[in-house]
Amino acid sequence: MSAPLPDRLPPSDWRERAGLDTLCATLGASLGEARFVGGAVRDGLLGLPVKDVDIATVHLPEEVVRRIKSVGFKAVPTGLAHGTITAVLDHWPVEITTLRRDVSTDGRRATVAFGTDWREDAARRDFTMNALYADPGDGALHDYFGGQEDLAARRVRFIGDPHARIAEDHLRILRYFRFTARFGALDRSAADYAACVTHASSLMALSRERIADELLRLLALTDPADVIAAMIEDGVLRPVLPDVTSADALRALIATERQAGIPADPLRRLAALLPADGALADQIGARLRFSNKARQRLQKALTPIDASSPEALAYRLGTESAVDQMLLGLAFTPDVAARMADWTAPKLPLSGGDLIAMGLTAGPQVAKTLQLLEREWIAAGFPPTDETRAMAAQMIVAELRSIQ
Repeated sequence: MSAPLPDRLPPSDWRERAGLDTLCATLGASLGEARFVGGAVRDGLLGLPVKDVDIATVHLPEEVVRRIKSVGFKAVPTGLAHGTITAVLDHWPVEITTLRRDVSTDGRRATVAFGTDWREDAARRDFTMNALYADPGDGALHDYFGGQEDLAARRVRFIGDPHARIAEDHLRILRYFRFTARFGALDRSAADYAACVTHASSLMALSRERIADELLRLLALTDPADVIAAMIEDGVLRPVLPDVTSADALRALIATERQAGIPADPLRRLAALLPADGALADQIGARLRFSNKARQRLQKALTPIDASSPEALAYRLGTESAVDQMLLGLAFTPDVAARMADWTAPKLPLSGGDLIAMGLTAGPQVAKTLQLLEREWIAAGFPPTDETRAMAAQMIVAELRSIQ
C-alpha cells in the first residue's frame, strides 16, 4: 500500500528567508490572496534545494507594486505585460505574478488576461507537477490536476490535452524532456511522450536562442543520456540538430566526468553529441546563436591538435578546452583531466625586448625568433627564466651566424 500524499509543505530553510513572511503578509497570504507556486512547491515536496521562490496572487500588478513598496522592498517590473513583478528582499528576488488565463497563443508567446480564479491559473501551466500551490502560513497544498500523484509516480504529465498544450507553446516539447530527465521516469509509451514526438517539427518555429537555452539546461542535469538517446532515436532533435545521431559519446563522457570528479558542463556535453569536426561545431554554435566565446569553445573542443604533453595542449588551447578534449577522449587520457583542471598556464619569461638586448636586431627576425623560442620553451616543459635565457642565447647565436 502506497504512503498517503502530504497535505502541506514540510518545514524548510527557504521558507525562513529574511523578509519572506513580511512580503507574504502584505500580499494578503493569510486571507488566501497569495500562495507559493511552481518550482518551490515541487522541489520543497521532494526535499530538494529551493533556489527561486515564486508567488501567485489575486492582486493586479499595480497593486502588487504598491504593496511591495509599502513594506520597504524594491519592486522591479520584470514582466509587466504578463503580470510579473520582482520583489527584492535582502538582495534576493521573489517573482510575484497575478493570476491569469491565456487569451491567445501562437506557439511562441501568449496574450494573457488577469483574473482571480486559482484553478484557471493552474490550468494554463504546463505540467501537473508545476501547478501545485501552497499557503505561505501553514503550507497547506492546493492541487487541481493531480500533480502530487504524478510527482510521487515520477510522471511528467501535461495539464489537459498534450497536443493542445504543445500547440500553445512549442518549447514545451523540450521542457517535457528536461523535466523527465530531472524528475521523471522515461516512458516512451506515454501519450505525452507521443505528442512531443508527433509535434517535433514545430520546434523549427522557435527562436534558436530559446532552443539553445533549453537544450543546455537539459544537458546540465545529472544524467540526461537516456532521455537524449530517446530524443535522437524518435526524431525529436532532428528538426533543429540533424547532425546529432547518437548519444553514445555523451554517455561515455558522463561516466568519465564522474570518474574524474569534474562537474558536468553542458557545452562539453553538447560537444560530445557532435562529430569531431571543429568547423562543423562552430557552424552549429552559430546556428544556435551562441556567443563567440561559446562557439570558440565548441570549435576548440572538437579540433584535435598535436601536443607533446597535456600542459602543452592546455597552453595552446586554454585549460578549459584542453580538459574538454581529454574528457571527450580526443587527447591524452581522461584521468589526466582531473590533474589539469586547475592548471594555470605560465608566461614566457622573455620578450622581444629581451632578445634585442641580447644582441638581435629589431625587426621581423625578433618575432620569428620569439615564436621559435616559445615552441622550444613549451617542448622543454616551460623551464624557468635562466634556462629560457640560455635557450634564447643559443638561438640568437645561430641566427647571427646564419646572416653573416
